[in-house]
Amino acid sequence: QVQLVESGGGLVQPGESLRLSCAASGSIFGGYTMGWYRQAPGKQRELVASITRGGRTNYADSVKGRFTISSDNAKNTVYLQMNTLRPEDAGRYYCNYRRYDSVNYWGQGTQVTVSS
Repeated sequence: QVQLVESGGGLVQPGESLRLSCAASGSIFGGYTMGWYRQAPGKQRELVASITRGGRTNYADSVKGRFTISSDNAKNTVYLQMNTLRPEDAGRYYCNYRRYDSVNYWGQGTQVTVSS
């Protein structure tokens, strides 16, 4: 089992920044991918960004150039730096841990609200 604890959500105005953190604990070994997904009301959950243990990153087109995902492997923690936030970035952000055998674990989510 893997447990994920997210933090860093909140209310910001358009153009401001937020940094999300997700700390993983439990049975962490081998290759894995960690990432952030978001879900807005009435919409499907979508990938925002992901990073492999080796540091390879992937971003949704809508956040490229504004969001940066990074990780601290020693702490089993992944970060999402979100700059120049837009109202359409609002939603509940979920941390995901995908194990080497494609088993997925999810955090409880953290709310991001972007509003003036």
